[in-house]
Amino acid sequence: MFDLGRSFLAAVERRPGAVAISDGELKKTYETWFADIQRAAYGLERLGLSKGDHLVTVMQNRWQLATLHWACQFSGIVMTPLNWRCTADDLGWCLVDADARALIHDDSAAEAVLACGELRIPCVNVGGTAADGVMSFEQLCADTPAQTILRAGAEDWSLMLYTSGTTSRPKGVPRRHRAERAAAVAHVAQNLYGQDECTLGVMPLYHTMGVRSLLSMALLDGHFVCVPKFDVEATLDAIERERISNLYLVPTLYHMLIEHPAFSPERVASVRKIGFAGAPMSDGLMRRVEAAFQPELFVNHYGSSEIYTFTIDQSASRKPGSSGRCALNQRIRVVALDAQSPTQAVKPNEEGQIIADLASDEAFEGYWKRPDADAKSLRDGWYFTNDTGFFDEDGDLFVTGRVDDLIITGGENVSPAEIENALSLHPAVEEVAVVGLPDEQWGKLVAAFIKLRHPITPEELDAYCVSSGLARFKRPRRYEFIEQIPKSPVGKVLRRVLVAQYGELKAAS
Repeated sequence: MFDLGRSFLAAVERRPGAVAISDGELKKTYETWFADIQRAAYGLERLGLSKGDHLVTVMQNRWQLATLHWACQFSGIVMTPLNWRCTADDLGWCLVDADARALIHDDSAAEAVLACGELRIPCVNVGGTAADGVMSFEQLCADTPAQTILRAGAEDWSLMLYTSGTTSRPKGVPRRHRAERAAAVAHVAQNLYGQDECTLGVMPLYHTMGVRSLLSMALLDGHFVCVPKFDVEATLDAIERERISNLYLVPTLYHMLIEHPAFSPERVASVRKIGFAGAPMSDGLMRRVEAAFQPELFVNHYGSSEIYTFTIDQSASRKPGSSGRCALNQRIRVVALDAQSPTQAVKPNEEGQIIADLASDEAFEGYWKRPDADAKSLRDGWYFTNDTGFFDEDGDLFVTGRVDDLIITGGENVSPAEIENALSLHPAVEEVAVVGLPDEQWGKLVAAFIKLRHPITPEELDAYCVSSGLARFKRPRRYEFIEQIPKSPVGKVLRRVLVAQYGELKAAS
């Protein structure tokens, strides 16, 4: 079985002159980029890193970060990227937890790195002015190895992503070359990518979606277009300039693109295939995205950092809300919410917890130094996702939220996603997030937080919910109109922020 280094080398040998990566005006072919990657791999080894060591990076999506990712795949070093918005506390904790042997960062993380104080490991600065005693990226890559560095095998560790922590420290998710390659192959197949494909590299390379975009392009000699951080105008410029053929984004970024005054269908005419993951897309947004792009392929991808793909629907608008069926390398089940065994499956249309088969080619094998998390999530060969959902009569999966997000109001279970979908179709609603707020009478009170397009009253929205067929006990009993829905850096709604901010307020009578 190929490791990722050999996979990249195959692309170099197939089409050495094809454009592999661009970053603004900079472009590199597979042949020239391979030389950069080899020099970076050699530089890491001269720093003292060897096979199995962890390299921590804290950078925006620039060609140097993509170069380091591939350099690690050739040298057998474990790429360990962190969110460039991390605090000094987050960075310091992860450096210790990962047993990091070196840190490479750009100026976006300079403040956090400086606040960490003296580091006991080598530090490299990319793209900025290196301080005394700190190596620059150019110095790291100054020398060429005498022979091609190709030290990793399919069973070696490739990558360790950190899952975003909400109430505790993030968990490291180590993944082998074979699992990363299988996920990239599945991504190519499930999104119907072909040769000469060109993708937008704006999803961060510390996130599984960004990594998948990077790897999948190399498998078919494609072009990865770096966009350091999401900005609507910079993104539209990149799409136009590079004639990008596919997008793979979280729903929030699609929303920001199509709602911006600079957007027009003509500017994205080269895009033929679009996919989304990371969070559900509401029915209302799905309709607007399809009208704006008119894609040949519209893929709903449901997965996680631990197991890249759970389900795929290649016609996302066919059945709004559906996440489709098992993907190329996966089996899934829906079991009782409190199930301790994968055998406790529920009936169609009955909500439960979604679990996935750990025998998948794409699966991880357990969290880094977290036997407590393993005991909670890994049972009898299955991964308990903590996501809720149900199968309909056709066998399609509907993801309704997280076990922790489920609202129990008056003794009834209510899914936020169902209410959000209903409200998203009202023309006055631009975005909506539903949470449960503490309430003496109901236990949890269903509250809708809404960013409006134009004014409307809570009474009108309440009447709309009833007329849409939403059960009366599920309709919101509180409406809050806010300027922005709080989200994580990769676009996930931060329900806990809404609960913390509004949970002490008295419910409207």
